[in-house]
Amino acid sequence: MKTGLIKIIEKCTDSPNQPDTRFLNEHVPVDTQRKIAQTLAAAIGYDTTTKEARGRIDETEHPFTLGYYDDIRITTHYHENKFTSSIFSILHEGGHAIYDQNLPADWIYQPIGSASSYGIHESQSRYIENIIGRSPEFWAHLLPRLKAVMGDALNGVSHGQFVHAINQVKPSKIRIEADEVTYGLHVIIRFEIERNLFAGKLTIDELPQTWNEKYSEYLGVDVENDSEGVMQDTHWAGGSYGYFPSYALGNLYGGMMFEKMQKDLPQYREEIKAGNVSLITAWLAENVHSKGDIHDPLDLIEKMTGDSLNVKPFLRYLNEKYSKLYGY
Repeated sequence: MKTGLIKIIEKCTDSPNQPDTRFLNEHVPVDTQRKIAQTLAAAIGYDTTTKEARGRIDETEHPFTLGYYDDIRITTHYHENKFTSSIFSILHEGGHAIYDQNLPADWIYQPIGSASSYGIHESQSRYIENIIGRSPEFWAHLLPRLKAVMGDALNGVSHGQFVHAINQVKPSKIRIEADEVTYGLHVIIRFEIERNLFAGKLTIDELPQTWNEKYSEYLGVDVENDSEGVMQDTHWAGGSYGYFPSYALGNLYGGMMFEKMQKDLPQYREEIKAGNVSLITAWLAENVHSKGDIHDPLDLIEKMTGDSLNVKPFLRYLNEKYSKLYGY
């Protein structure tokens, strides 16, 4: 995965066809972003407004999802000069929430009534956030609605400009703000650190320096302080060691699911353009959510796709998408 991602990153960053992202830093008031969040939640089928709503959106420093079955809550953080941050945290956490809401009600509170694994859970969040939520088709329907809410902030921005900007490939320091391609390297860095930490090859005191060196080597960025470095995530402080690889596994699972979905739903692009994301979420519910924890994740993927876990579908998905955006 690391080798494949680095190749794609180099092609994108070396391309002369770079997006104009200045409009992504337009000032957007928090109240406006709250309206955007509700619009996006409704678009993916995460109900937070009707009498039958089983979810809600709140605010916190670090986005997360919490709850079970009929009470699933997500959080986001609004940055007034970086409005896309909350957009993609809503889509990401919404993907988690939809999975939990679609678990079989007959199995509630039983072991088989939970998710298959953290990796499968992350496949659902990153599927909605990236494969659906960063696609040209999704924004063909949503961009006009976004412009109507945001006023002058997106004046003169075309659909193509917007899609290229939100898919910019640019090495950065912060994992949750990373683009779809470089994100995997953020996870690989954490995995390698955890592995060496538990093997006794690395001490706690050495974490900041090791972190900074890996970010310089893998992503070519210089970390100025620990708040944008080793202290940026809540996982280790909360004891969630070994969780980070689930994000990378989620991407791999998602790539395989995407290839299968294209075969099962050849009309999916037209449906998303029309604003019908429910066709995709229903497919995910049937093939993933409704299975609960009957199958181990690798068995679930093989039963669904007919193939064992491999990186090729995910890399094919990235290459097809980003070669069009960057013209390589």
